[in-house]
This record gives sequence, C-alpha cells and structure tokens, in this order.
Amino acid sequence: MSILLTLISRTLGAEKAQSLADTLYIHPALLAEEGPRVSRAVMAQALNMVLFDDLMVRVPAAAAYIADKRASSEKSVHDHGAVRTVDGPVTGALPRGQDALVRLLTPLGYRQNGLYPLDRLKMTGRSYGQVDFPEDIAQFFVSELHVDRFSSAFGAAVANVLKDSVDPLDAATVATLAAFELDGAVDLDAAVAALPVIARSFDRHHPAPSLTDYEALKAESAEMAWIATEGNAFNHATDRVPDVDTLAAQQKALGRPMKDAVEVSASGRVRQTAFRAAQVQRPFVDASGATVMREVPGSFYEFITRDSMTDDQTGAKKLDLGFDSSNAQGIFKMTAATV
Repeated sequence: MSILLTLISRTLGAEKAQSLADTLYIHPALLAEEGPRVSRAVMAQALNMVLFDDLMVRVPAAAAYIADKRASSEKSVHDHGAVRTVDGPVTGALPRGQDALVRLLTPLGYRQNGLYPLDRLKMTGRSYGQVDFPEDIAQFFVSELHVDRFSSAFGAAVANVLKDSVDPLDAATVATLAAFELDGAVDLDAAVAALPVIARSFDRHHPAPSLTDYEALKAESAEMAWIATEGNAFNHATDRVPDVDTLAAQQKALGRPMKDAVEVSASGRVRQTAFRAAQVQRPFVDASGATVMREVPGSFYEFITRDSMTDDQTGAKKLDLGFDSSNAQGIFKMTAATV
C-alpha cells in the first residue's frame, strides 16, 4: 500500500481511505510514494482528503453530488478549500488572523501565490499553493476579517466570542511541523499522530457564542456571524470541472440548491458557482445562560472551471490557478442567508 493510503487508513480507517481514493483524483506520483517516511506533499494531500471527507459529512448536497460522480466512475478534482480567520486584537490562545492556519500550511510546502482585497466584506483573501504539486494538490484560500473596519460595538462582540479560544496544537504536533519545515519529511508514526491534530485546527476553537453577540455580529457582517458558529472549518471545498455552466444547469435540473448565477473573473479564465450553504443546528447561550439551538448557515460546495494561460517567463501553457476578488465576494454570499 502507498504511504498516502497507509496514512489515511491509520487516521480514518481502511474503508474510508479506499473510498476517498476512489472519489478524488490523486496525482500518480503521490500514490507511488512507498515511504518509509511521509513527504510534505503526501501530508498535504492527506490533510486535504481528511478535510474533504469532513465537509461531505456537513454538506448533504455535496455528498449527493459526489455519490452521483462515484456512481458514474468519475473522480473529483479537489481544487481548493476556503477558510476564514479573524484579524483582530482578541483571538484567545490562537494566533491572530491567517497566522493561525498559515503556520500549518507553510511546513507542508504551501506558499502564498495571490492577494485578493475583499473590500465589500471588509476582508482580505490570500491563496496558498503547494509548491511540489501546484496543479494537483488543492490550494487553500485563507481570508481575514478586519475587525478594525467595523464599529466598536462589533469589535466588543468579536472579543466576547473569541476571547476563550483554545489552540488545538500540542507540543508533539508543533515538533512534527518543524521537522517537515526542516527536512521535508517525517516518520510515518509522527505523521499519523499529527494529521488529526492538524485537521482539527480547521474547526471552531471557541465556546458557543451568546445570542446577543451573534445578533450584533450578524447586523454588520454575515461572514463574522458565520465564524462565530463555524470557526476555522472549511467554509467550502471545490470541484474543478471542465464546464461549470453546463454543470450548474444539470444540478439545477436535479433540484439541488444551486447559486443563481456563475461568477466570471475579470480575465474570463476562471468561472465559479456553488451550492447554497447547508442549514445546520448550532448551540447558543441565551440571556438566562441556558444553551439553546438555532438553525444557521453552515458550509457549502463550490464548482470551478479554470482555463489555461501563457506563462510570462517561459511562454508555456499552464492552468490559471488564480482567484478573483469579485468572484470570491459573490461566492461568499452563499453563507449570508439568515433564518
């Protein structure tokens, strides 16, 4: 068995590992690695597979779509996952803003390859690509919400929500990440121990918010309200498809909760659409201190078509792996619905 499938098997079980291998396109070179050490590229691929699996559990429309593809023996190309962070003075034990997640990505070979102002949302997005397999291992789109661009009342509500955040990383995982940074590979046992801890970093790390704080956040930023209930979880994962317009029409015909329009980048080379966010039950604390459940927007699943472009340095054709600020802000609206 390849070191990648061994790592996934020891993390999620052999059945789930095989299911993910049957579901997702994996570059043959990643499957060919046999160890005994786990390279940073294999670890990056494994992390994306674990996070993809988690999103399938949380987004029923995505699971149904993937089941259709598997039934027709068609694999999905996981293009990127998107996560949200908070650039503010109070984040509890977590590093501020994107640093909470970039500290995990850099040792696995990720480097920033794009900067995208999201001014309508008072956020900034940055894309990170894996340098060993830039077209084949999913990128991360990491956004920061800038608390200082909102009202003082909003800032106080953010501080209330995040002040008791905990850091999911333990000393052993920090050491494993440092070893990846230094050597580019670690022993299998260290990778097996670290993978679930790194994956848990893409989750919520603060207690259930109060209803009062949640309503204050929602009044100014649907994105921060989403972070209040979902934290740093995958906001969405993305399937790279040949023709997003045709796919959107097909999914609408099936009655799935598809976004009304396709977003087209300024270059015309990147086209995106998405399912609307799953509605999920989340805990809140009411005025009496009791825990109550409310339905709120959760995560969603996106679709993207990327055309080729000419490399300015070599003149060769390559896939346009960029993003677009307007597209991103349009896609972010999938979690703006409130009920």
